[in-house]
Amino acid sequence: MSVSAPLAVVLLSGGLDSTTVAAIARERGFRILALTIDYNQRHRIELDAAARVAAVYAERHIVLPLDLSGFGGSALTDAIDVPKSGVAPGIPVTYVPARNTIFLSVALGWAEAAGARDLFIGVNALDYSGYPDCRPEFVQAFETMANLATKAGVEGDRFAVNTPLAAMTKADIVREGARLGVDFGLTWSCYDPVDGRPCGSCDSCRLRAKGFAEAGVPDPAL
Repeated sequence: MSVSAPLAVVLLSGGLDSTTVAAIARERGFRILALTIDYNQRHRIELDAAARVAAVYAERHIVLPLDLSGFGGSALTDAIDVPKSGVAPGIPVTYVPARNTIFLSVALGWAEAAGARDLFIGVNALDYSGYPDCRPEFVQAFETMANLATKAGVEGDRFAVNTPLAAMTKADIVREGARLGVDFGLTWSCYDPVDGRPCGSCDSCRLRAKGFAEAGVPDPAL
């Protein structure tokens, strides 16, 4: 890709959603700065997946240590069991307090420093676990804040928070990734791996399986 192409910071967990977002950003003509947050998550195996994906899509990849286990309050960062009984209504204990606000804030800092004005995040408001920081209202509010809180924003060089998966089901995301040639075998979704394998029962595993099944696409990660 031409060095004159615009830069975008893509929040990359190594999962199905963020990997598809990286492919979308590249198709839209962006050079990708991939940002992965090592927040001492239970499923640290996803950091390996992020590295694999970044090697395909990113011009540069930063894995930033930001240990949220000191705060706790989530099954992903504390000694709380990951639910295995299916996706239930309400906000589950796998919600990490203010995670997307924190992650987007870090991404915003890198974007301003690097001269990127687009942020990409794989939030989804249809087939998801009910997290409040995946909703369009949150994203719109963050974008407003970003343009009030930065030198670039107040000088009129505005930031955009791109959420290309926001209105997609998991099946739609799988289909879009397949269209873009995403190697889903590089990705990781499970919240509670067992001996390096997906547990198959957590919300994230269930949503992933549902997406692949409804899309009629085999999951190469299994």
